[in-house]
Amino acid sequence: MKVSQVFHAVAVGVCVLGAVAGSARAEDKIVATVNGHSITEADLKLAEAEIGNELGNLPETTRRRVLVEFMIENQLYAEAADAEKLGTGPDFEKRMAFWRQRALRDAYFEKTVKASIGEQAARAIYEDKVKQLPPEDEVQARHILVASEDEAKKLVVRVEAGEDFAQLAKENSGDAGSKAQGGMLGFFGKGQMVPQFEEAAFSLKKGEVSKPVQSQFGWHVIKVEDRRQKPPPTFDDVKDRLIGSMVQSKAQNIATELRGKAKIDYIDPEIKKMAEEDAKKQAEAQATMKKQMEDAAAAASATTPPADANPATEGNKSAPDEKK
Repeated sequence: MKVSQVFHAVAVGVCVLGAVAGSARAEDKIVATVNGHSITEADLKLAEAEIGNELGNLPETTRRRVLVEFMIENQLYAEAADAEKLGTGPDFEKRMAFWRQRALRDAYFEKTVKASIGEQAARAIYEDKVKQLPPEDEVQARHILVASEDEAKKLVVRVEAGEDFAQLAKENSGDAGSKAQGGMLGFFGKGQMVPQFEEAAFSLKKGEVSKPVQSQFGWHVIKVEDRRQKPPPTFDDVKDRLIGSMVQSKAQNIATELRGKAKIDYIDPEIKKMAEEDAKKQAEAQATMKKQMEDAAAAASATTPPADANPATEGNKSAPDEKK
């Protein structure tokens, strides 16, 4: 797709940002001018925020070119609209009020949400979550897939006689996905393979070879190459998702707080009914969660012996006389 086609496609359906979207400042580097109007690096940042997600993985230079062309056309559309006196009237004023609200929302979001969540806070949560992860065993295995039990038995005999398992897999396995790698499946945990295969693989020690194992795919001969506990994902692997989740959670909390302070009246009867039903469901869910937490706390308290209890004495009490 040509650059011109990209920015034409992006521009269609995007509301006019306004002729003064990011007016030039003395410290801004000017990248282009349109009829004397400067387009700056600051303007490109605004354009990136508006259409960046639609540009995919374009190379940086091409991406900047598309943003510049978008801002050029944005300015030209705005000038044409001004020439036809389209920047007046109640509809235009409502649209400008909407964009002002959106800009204010974004500014508040940046200040109260994004600015308060950094990599250090995300790393602290990551380390806490990693500590809570239960240990999970993994095995690294190879396999040979054949159509019949007799074929599988013959292969087991050949492996036990000293033939190389990986070479036998290359020559005999019907699994196109692993055959070229000598049947290597890599490390996997429980729940990733069909039950029969998983049970056999996890029952083997490092270096052991299974007897023929049947699954819906055929007959397998399995060799476990290694065993380990699954390493947790690295911080870099999950950082973006974690920060995104933290931002979303904080934004939701702030929205709830702001709603709690506001006086909101739903005038439309259908919307009002839906809002009331949602509020009722939310209240019921919160009440259920609160009761579950209270029940769990009560159960934990009931199973905890008093601080002055003597286990030895408690254990030596005579059993009740069943005859009484």
